[in-house]
Amino acid sequence: MFCEVHEASGTGSAALSGEAAQNHIMMTEYDTGLTGTVFDIQRFSVHDGPGIRTVVFIKGCSLRCIWCSNPESIKRRPQIGIYPDRCIGTGKCGECLEAVPAADLLIVKERKVVGLNTDRPEVCLPCAAVCPTGALKVWGEKTTVGEVMTEVLSDRQFYEESGGGLTLSGGESLIQARFAVELLKAAHVEGLNTCVETALNYDAEVLDKALPYMDLAYCDLKHMDSGAHKRFTGVANERILENLKKIVDSGTRVVIRIPVVPGHNGTEENLRATAKFLVDDIGGNVVQIQLLPFRKLGVEKYAALGMPYPMKDFEAPPRDVWERDIRQFAAMMSAYGLNAVAGSGARIPK
Repeated sequence: MFCEVHEASGTGSAALSGEAAQNHIMMTEYDTGLTGTVFDIQRFSVHDGPGIRTVVFIKGCSLRCIWCSNPESIKRRPQIGIYPDRCIGTGKCGECLEAVPAADLLIVKERKVVGLNTDRPEVCLPCAAVCPTGALKVWGEKTTVGEVMTEVLSDRQFYEESGGGLTLSGGESLIQARFAVELLKAAHVEGLNTCVETALNYDAEVLDKALPYMDLAYCDLKHMDSGAHKRFTGVANERILENLKKIVDSGTRVVIRIPVVPGHNGTEENLRATAKFLVDDIGGNVVQIQLLPFRKLGVEKYAALGMPYPMKDFEAPPRDVWERDIRQFAAMMSAYGLNAVAGSGARIPK
């Protein structure tokens, strides 16, 4: 099914520059029926690109960062999180037992649901849907490009007034490549500015398909040493760095985001090496570098999914210490002629 719409204008395709503008294909329709899996849609966001934005969180990620605070974003398929403390008891409720295909798929102890007895959590989605307390929570929903765009376009007025638009995030925003590219295309057809938050770990062909519809890219850099990168994220960084060069060469505007984790990548050696790479290898052609503080978040979600929390033994320094350190790192990187800032709240230069 295709939807015919008006010609792109305003803050969408007209905002492209350089090679991205030359390669941009003016489209007047997009595939509303193409499906993908998202785990959240966040409206009125102000920290994920210019202006007021709607952020679509696409499920799935090819990295396994030990400091990840969103374990629900890692797998592509829908998942169910179990929160036993929220369960009011099968004796009082029992809605989940009525909805589940087979009662033994739920692990019940002391009349409370405490887990799933299956490696196919999708079969238990009906019981999560009827849970009145959120003891069973679904992360991930299959949806269509058309359904997502209906929600995105409901805030068109705010985008027009603020210069905002659509941001794709994740997980990895481009891991469901066809779905993600079609959403970006749809945004351009509708005249919306687009932003992609990406860790860059995919084949260059994926990037080739997305670049014509990307106005701004938030690119993660985890570690400059490939061995340390693999130790902390599960993958080496060579492909990531090549894809970053490709985005910069296309003329797409780039913001670098670095999660600063003390004792891991939050060192002067690593951040100085990052600054040198950005200057020497891509000419400093990034609009901003955001140094993001690590916070020990997501512990409850790991437990709900039955996953071990990789950073459970990590003790973060006091807030005043890591805030001071991040400011000093930002100043150090700025000395290389880069626009480095502490946190994600600074305005993105035009």
